[in-house]
Amino acid sequence: METMTLIVADGTQMNAYAVRPAAAPEKGIIVLQEAFGVNDYVKRIAQRFAEQGYLAIAPELFHRTAPGFDADYVKKEGVMEQMGALTDDGLANDMKAVFDWLVAQGIPKDKIAVIGFCMGGRAAYLANAMLPVAASVSFYGGGIAPTLLVRAGKLHGPQLLIWGGKDAHIPPEQTQAVADALTAAGKSFVERTFPEGGHGFACDARDSYHEPSARAAWALTDEFLKNNIE
Repeated sequence: METMTLIVADGTQMNAYAVRPAAAPEKGIIVLQEAFGVNDYVKRIAQRFAEQGYLAIAPELFHRTAPGFDADYVKKEGVMEQMGALTDDGLANDMKAVFDWLVAQGIPKDKIAVIGFCMGGRAAYLANAMLPVAASVSFYGGGIAPTLLVRAGKLHGPQLLIWGGKDAHIPPEQTQAVADALTAAGKSFVERTFPEGGHGFACDARDSYHEPSARAAWALTDEFLKNNIE
């Protein structure tokens, strides 16, 4: 794993963590953090994708207010404050900087995907609307509805939406609103709700981890990316 500092369009500096595959990469993926920072879990996700041949990069989305932020999953100190400081314009600039970095590494634009979790799941949907990514995966992306529904028609690549049936943070009417918006816009998407999954069910560092749901969600994710990247 390597750390680099990227200059964002607004002049801020953003640390990002990249993992290169063993062979020269022909595809790339942007890994977008939960609200708890670019922690061990996020870095392991990047490593997982590198082992599949991706050049994986995870940017610090809280770089403007709390560089190096890494919150405890139980205590959650500072999480709400950092999330509240984010703006869609800032996120768009951040993801553009990371996307451009992957292109500069020789990754074709049509071989770049984005994946995000919780807060990062919303950001992954936003990235799909802002950048010419080949595919986007959102794990329990709270806030897509209602705030990003107006961007449905701008999505570039197919979108995978993964929800938890026991997620108290994202009610069924919101997941339905996302599906309705994408259907109305004529966009390609796949959605799957895992009945036993709560918020954060795919993260093995959280109390909400549900291994059967996580295993199935990752299998779906791998198939989706293979179909749209390779």
